[in-house]
Amino acid sequence: MITQQLINPKSIVIVGGSNDVTKPGGKVLKNLIDNHFGGSLFVVNPKEDEIQGIKCYKTVDELPQCDLAILAIAAKYCPDTVEKLARDKATRAFIILSAGFHEESAEGGILEDRIVATVNQYNACLIGPNGIGMMNHHHTSVFTTPIPKLDPKGVDFISGSGATAVFIMEASIPKGLTFSSVYSVGNSAQLGVEDVLKYMDETYDSATSSQVKLLYIESINKPDMLLKHASSLIRKGCRIAAIKAGSSAAGSRAASSHTGALASPDVAVESLFRKAGIVRCHSREELATVASIFMHKPLKGKNIAIITHAGGPAVMLTDALSEGGLEIPHLENPELLTRLFPGSSVANPIDFLATGTAEQLGYIIDACENDFPGIDGMAVIFGSPGLFEVYDVYKLLDEKMRTCKKPIFPVLPSIINVKKEIEYFISLGRINFPDEVGFGNALCKVYNTLAPAPEIIPQPMIDNAAIRSIIDSAGDGYLHPEKVQELFDAAGIPRAGEAVVTDKKAAIVAASDLGLPVVMKVVGPVHKSDVGGVVLNVKNFDQVADEFDRMIQIKDTTAILIQPMLSGHSVYIGAKKESKFGHMILCGLGGIYIEVLKDVQSSLAPVSLEEAAGMITRLKSYKIIEGVRGQEGLNQHLFAEIITRVSALCLAAPEIAEMDINPLMGNMTMLKAVDARIRIEK
Repeated sequence: MITQQLINPKSIVIVGGSNDVTKPGGKVLKNLIDNHFGGSLFVVNPKEDEIQGIKCYKTVDELPQCDLAILAIAAKYCPDTVEKLARDKATRAFIILSAGFHEESAEGGILEDRIVATVNQYNACLIGPNGIGMMNHHHTSVFTTPIPKLDPKGVDFISGSGATAVFIMEASIPKGLTFSSVYSVGNSAQLGVEDVLKYMDETYDSATSSQVKLLYIESINKPDMLLKHASSLIRKGCRIAAIKAGSSAAGSRAASSHTGALASPDVAVESLFRKAGIVRCHSREELATVASIFMHKPLKGKNIAIITHAGGPAVMLTDALSEGGLEIPHLENPELLTRLFPGSSVANPIDFLATGTAEQLGYIIDACENDFPGIDGMAVIFGSPGLFEVYDVYKLLDEKMRTCKKPIFPVLPSIINVKKEIEYFISLGRINFPDEVGFGNALCKVYNTLAPAPEIIPQPMIDNAAIRSIIDSAGDGYLHPEKVQELFDAAGIPRAGEAVVTDKKAAIVAASDLGLPVVMKVVGPVHKSDVGGVVLNVKNFDQVADEFDRMIQIKDTTAILIQPMLSGHSVYIGAKKESKFGHMILCGLGGIYIEVLKDVQSSLAPVSLEEAAGMITRLKSYKIIEGVRGQEGLNQHLFAEIITRVSALCLAAPEIAEMDINPLMGNMTMLKAVDARIRIEK
């Protein structure tokens, strides 16, 4: 839990404070002094009488009671110091800057565990260890710079890395971005990124709280907490962007199924962020740019007017926006054109030339606001070759941003030629986007991020009792095909008729019952096609007998699966249980295309019908499913419904480790599972 003593302490002690401001204990004290902490400041250092003008205590025993303690001492001294402060000095908030804990050794981990036990015992809270600290508009308890402008309506930023937090602030501050709070959780011994976000959700006040949250995460330890509170904050009107580092494909383990290979931990992160409504970023610059967009009025449609006095940046911005799904519609306004210099264009981009004036910019913005109802937002590109000052342009831009209902995004690229004018613009509380392409890409990403999934997601009715009976009686490993059939029947997943046979006579009988032509597949080998274990369109009983004799001898084969030959589109649904995240549900084109194209979409269970439909339409191969060049498409509603039934099955049977349904065959009237594998892990 986060205490008020951390948020708004009336007194702070720096244990290990120093006159040397190149040391953490010295710099954190200097930051508190320089930024005018309004409460009482204490310092503990056995070697000094006064530090940076503040009386110094030799030991913590001599201290008066104190709300917040900042520790900058060797790790081995921290557990006893925390215990004395919590027990004797009523300290209920701790920031430990020191390293040397579980990130370094097992012994350090023991020290960290002792500290957490003490902090929990006294209902206190802990930031760190091994972080840079935290700050808000009440106090700047960090040992680093820069210290951003701290404004309750600025950005809340939570970082799992202290150094990265510094670099992200360095990318943000020159743009004009302000911060409400910055938390560097370090080792997250008690409080991680998810816990701080939970506090922000539970204490959120639309009138006073920041509406923008930024996250830098290296390890998601509590995905359920992150999903719950991120989506809750977004439903309340907040906007959240995050970087999740350390999720490359190189970190994925080998798997025994298509789904296992495709569903990497990063796919789980992507699914969680999408479900929560978080804008996922992949660089510090992108995160800072997305945050800057968040600080403007929201874009409610996809039509953008680009207003410029420089052709090149406008062309590059047009490309970026168009490629990201936004539109730059053609415009016409002869009256507006008469107010601009000859050679100007209002076609969109609206180019009023290098000689364009502030007055002309005002005419253009007013036209976009009032005369073009199809325009949803404006991007204004205005730099300078350095010939004259442009204060009047930026002053007018500020005025229009205050009065217009449509968002206006200022792209001011001349960060050297008009450095002073941009500083003036930022001093008005404005933010600059110096790079038009970075801005365009970020705006598209923000616009295309969906709203959070509903808090309660209904699932289709399935036979839970039958499912539990099958799972409870199964051991670890792959289920026998007959048990897979029973599970599908209990979950309402339509399947092709089939028979599993172990002798030639039974194969012929099964083919007769199912009706020729049939498909024959080996039971046992993982990748059937690779070992010659799949034969399509078997048209007569002699061929059934011959193929049985051949296939039963394939290595690892225990039986032969026989099914009717279906025609239509081949699609795929998979599921994989990812540690801490629950089940990922995936879909895509089926058959060999799943390996060749690797075109899959995913979500975390439970999956709603709406989410399932979105998974399908986001596929790069969606046009094939929709029906292209006169070919019949696939019944998308049936596809989406089966996705939700797989989701419900995984919720009923969390022991399912991996599931492949590949392929499902179908057309506009039917869709049936043809082949499936389910691996149980209890």
